[in-house]
Amino acid sequence: MAVLLEEIVQSVELWLKLLRKKPQPHVNPNLDPVLLVPGVAGSILKAVSDDNGKEERVWIRIFGADYKCRTKLWSRFDPSTGKTVSLDPKSSIMVPEDRFGLYAIDVLDPDMIIGRDCVYYFHDMIVEMIKWGFQEGKTLFGFGYDFRQSNRLPQTLERLAAQLELAYNASGGKKITIISHSMGGLLVKCFMCLHSDIFEKYVKNWIAIATPFQGAPGYVTSTFLNGMSFVEGWEQNFFISKWSMHQLLIECPSIYELMGCLNFQWQHIPLLEIWREKLDKDGNSHIILESYPPAESIEIFKEALSANTVNYDGGIIALPFNLEILKWANETRDILSCARVPSKVKFYNIYAINLETPHSVCYGSAEAPVTDLQQLPFFQPTYVCVDGDGTVPTESAKADGLNAEARVGVPGEHRGILCDHHVFRILKHWLKADSDPYYNPLNDYVILPTAFEMERHREKGLQVTSLKEEWEIITEDQDDEGDTKPLVSSISVSHVGDKLSPRAEACATITLHPQNEGKQHVELNAVSVSVDA
Repeated sequence: MAVLLEEIVQSVELWLKLLRKKPQPHVNPNLDPVLLVPGVAGSILKAVSDDNGKEERVWIRIFGADYKCRTKLWSRFDPSTGKTVSLDPKSSIMVPEDRFGLYAIDVLDPDMIIGRDCVYYFHDMIVEMIKWGFQEGKTLFGFGYDFRQSNRLPQTLERLAAQLELAYNASGGKKITIISHSMGGLLVKCFMCLHSDIFEKYVKNWIAIATPFQGAPGYVTSTFLNGMSFVEGWEQNFFISKWSMHQLLIECPSIYELMGCLNFQWQHIPLLEIWREKLDKDGNSHIILESYPPAESIEIFKEALSANTVNYDGGIIALPFNLEILKWANETRDILSCARVPSKVKFYNIYAINLETPHSVCYGSAEAPVTDLQQLPFFQPTYVCVDGDGTVPTESAKADGLNAEARVGVPGEHRGILCDHHVFRILKHWLKADSDPYYNPLNDYVILPTAFEMERHREKGLQVTSLKEEWEIITEDQDDEGDTKPLVSSISVSHVGDKLSPRAEACATITLHPQNEGKQHVELNAVSVSVDA
């Protein structure tokens, strides 16, 4: 059966990749420096006591996480500076600079042991890039930042400029490739707009991954009304509660800057929908579905959060939907809309696909309508989804509005894409850490096929299919020593069969010829036999 032969071919292709020697960590002095920039919630934050200078990690941590969020991270927006300021007057928030900025964006809770991968951020990518020859402090750097703040906050952009200069000087004057993830792409885009001279001086390439260039409307709508969880599954029980995170994000300019862009021509306009009970002029009750496009949703946010308060240090603080932050965020989006990539900088865009992603958000139902908008935070929303990464719609991530060298769609989840091996393969090629001349990021092929033959015939009541396929493995490894005899192996698979699909068997022989001048030749000969239906 053809399905069995396909299984064999897939097994052989996997086997071919495993045959290649695992590279030993090494330093490649020819690589250009790379700066990694995370998205929202992707940096370790520490609270520093103004009295004694004592530091404690407040994002992320397991023990006392919710308490530390409420006492150290809750904040209020100052419209005169555009900065959100912590409610705690006796401490300030800082980002650790250890390991040339990489510590803050690697493992977000270094103390966590069980289930540690749920707090990985750039960890897998850092490990992979070191295998390619990058070196911390020479060609690999990170930039963590206070993700509560606006993406155009002057203090953040000044720190980014300083980190670019550090990487440039540490690498001997080589220009830098920035790899940004999610909201980090908006931060980089703001920097490119407001400091284009510095950007052009230090940056050679910018690679954006899963960036909400036109916003993440479904994600942000439910965040404003219900909050969000940094992790899903059982691990979220160890982190900050959704309610505490809700109160934090209501005063974060960065979240307002992730709202769906009003002037973008969406294929389907993102809506906020509410099932409500209405009385006609005769006093009769009717259940209707109200739909609000992005601009009209603001009035719903205002009403729903009009009575929102928190108790901080014994006092009640009002936290309504913040119109001052909205004004600031709209100005940020105006700046972003004018962005242009400098002529000497190359821009690349990797966006995620194949996951249902919230786009329009609905509250209530025909059976249980919303009677009081201030109760919306206590309703469980339902979503109308579009293609994306579970957080950012593909449509938004693709619409960068920039002159791009390439745009590549990769199946993946919003944060999980940072450990996707397809993405690693693309980055390795764009960073010129790979010598494979046949690799194409759009197709992601590594092994070069050289022959393919298939033949089918019937013989004594049996259906016989034979297959011959050959590949060349192209590599820079000039290791021609060792065995001169071909390596031969075999694979067999079978299908038990039923009334609809008869029993079938397939077997194959794989021959790996010795390496010669950087090439290895692989032959596959396979035969499948099934009862002739």
